[in-house]
Amino acid sequence: MKAASMHAAWRNLPLAPLAAITPGAALILAPHADDESLGCGGLIAACCQAGQPPIVVIVTDGAASHPHSRQWPAARLRQQRRREALRALACLGLGAERVVFLNQPDAATAHEGPVFDRLVQDLARLAARHGCTTVFAPSRLDPHCDHEAVWKMGLALHHRHALMLLAYPVWGWLVSAETELDLGPPVGLRLDITPYRALKARAVSAYESQYGDLITDDPTGFSLPASLLAALITDFEVFLAP
Repeated sequence: MKAASMHAAWRNLPLAPLAAITPGAALILAPHADDESLGCGGLIAACCQAGQPPIVVIVTDGAASHPHSRQWPAARLRQQRRREALRALACLGLGAERVVFLNQPDAATAHEGPVFDRLVQDLARLAARHGCTTVFAPSRLDPHCDHEAVWKMGLALHHRHALMLLAYPVWGWLVSAETELDLGPPVGLRLDITPYRALKARAVSAYESQYGDLITDDPTGFSLPASLLAALITDFEVFLAP
């Protein structure tokens, strides 16, 4: 299947009510501060509106997005990314007490080994403490090392701790249309987020450091591309079966 066909299939997955997507409390794993709003902003807002606020886990510290900035060294950028995450999630209705920062190194999250296993155990305890029954992790098609690592954490929680698992695509939306994928037709659901689309856009806009206007002394620094925002700030969100 080519990526273009995969994207079309994602856009045509059946719509489902919130209760069918996350029948219990949700544990949302975000590789970086902003992925939770990009991939699950509507879901987070809907859960909060329904009186079932999720637990959102920001896995990395986000300090590698502008490695050559002198005005924004890693320590300052780390704190900025944390503040942005709390502001973004507040836009969606989620309180700071439901947000967990794991502070793993940006662009170097563990994919296996003792650190990975400890993180999975910590996440399993967190899920148990808050009664989370479904874990949301980035799609395995997201071509980024941290996204791949966090997908593996979600898969480990599914296999080792019997949590239901759904994947949300972020960078997978930008995989080149002609790319051949060794995958069959996707299985999953879409959530209508029309009532929350404006809230999601506001949450994403809280990430000032990722837009290129706040940090101006690193021309190699990361900036959210318009094509990604166009793919993700729409009237629906996609959640894929593993």
